[in-house]
Amino acid sequence: MIVTDHHDKLLTVAVFGEFTLADFQEFEDMVRDMTPSEAALKLFFDLRQMADFTVDVAWEEIKFSRQHPHDFGRIAVLTDSQWVTWSTWLTKIFVDAELNVFTDEAEARAWLEAGQ
Repeated sequence: MIVTDHHDKLLTVAVFGEFTLADFQEFEDMVRDMTPSEAALKLFFDLRQMADFTVDVAWEEIKFSRQHPHDFGRIAVLTDSQWVTWSTWLTKIFVDAELNVFTDEAEARAWLEAGQ
């Protein structure tokens, strides 16, 4: 299950429990609705409560990243999981956004706010 919020150019996504393909597609729809014509989006992805994700989500994330390489200016991922951290760094191959992984929410939000 995901919970989302967006305002201006900031999209916040929190994942609770298993991250399913339906959840990821909901996220994709929000990005498509918000995709800017000029300024890139900022993404705050809170994965601290994510229990697991399905294989189809991993594949969809790769496809999505390749289709939207320039849509994000900054991406902050909040997690305590080393596995999620490693997989997040793989995303950097496909997007040109500044991407950082945090364990502290206040630091993540401050970093996002400081960016363009």
